Amino acid sequence: MNDLREAIETAWNDRSLLGQKATQEAIRCVIHQLDRGELRVAEPTDTEKWQVNEWVKKAVLMYFPIQQMETIEAGPFEFHDKIPLKSGFAQLGIRVVPHALARYGAYISKGVILMPSYTNIGAYVDEGTMVDTWATVGSCAQVGKHVHLSGGVGLGGVLEPVQAAPVIIEDGAFIGSRSILVEGCHIGKEAVIGANVCITGSSKIIDVTGAEPKEYKGYVPPRSVVIPGSYTKEFPAGSFQVPCALIIGQRKESTDLKTSLNDALRENAVAV
Repeated sequence: MNDLREAIETAWNDRSLLGQKATQEAIRCVIHQLDRGELRVAEPTDTEKWQVNEWVKKAVLMYFPIQQMETIEAGPFEFHDKIPLKSGFAQLGIRVVPHALARYGAYISKGVILMPSYTNIGAYVDEGTMVDTWATVGSCAQVGKHVHLSGGVGLGGVLEPVQAAPVIIEDGAFIGSRSILVEGCHIGKEAVIGANVCITGSSKIIDVTGAEPKEYKGYVPPRSVVIPGSYTKEFPAGSFQVPCALIIGQRKESTDLKTSLNDALRENAVAV
């Protein structure tokens, strides 16, 4: 693995090496391991924090220039792209509803359901997760076990801009319809994100459940119930409302996560 990492880092600093067979083989080896879940762009550590493997992300970014455009046919459908489509869903135990698409280099675990949606290269979608209709799992986004990405959810990727950190959604989280989570934001375990919430890496997330507001940036603590909000900000032209996200409650700790989720949605009147 150290040799593979060194090859990727060297090529990142000297792009002329992308024309060499050994460099291309190293990049393709990383993408193959991403596809199988043997490597991840980001992974949890023993301290319950997350480590971003920047060199793996660099391999994803360098995969594009070494690939050639080709025609991909799937029944009556035709595509023209550099990245093949993921395949072998039956053997992997994944349900894929037409017209769900996943690119090669994305890891999708057993028991995942892909409704008509899109999962990009480098993404990691763990066991039992539902990717609902027209949801997008951006490049290198990390999605935990038994997560529900509701209809139209957008998880940002790392390709645009290239310096972006991966979005992280931890186990058991519920992401409401049309929510947008980008720029490496981090959603904690079993959090409930209401419909139309937009969170970036620099978004204010304000906990208003106590006597005094408590502010986070780009991070939603575990089991938080979140809705869209706004706060007043002063500009040279006057005072205006700026979007933020509000933590209005907590999802109860429960062995029955479905009951806990239903309670959180009902008690906090959260639109999903």
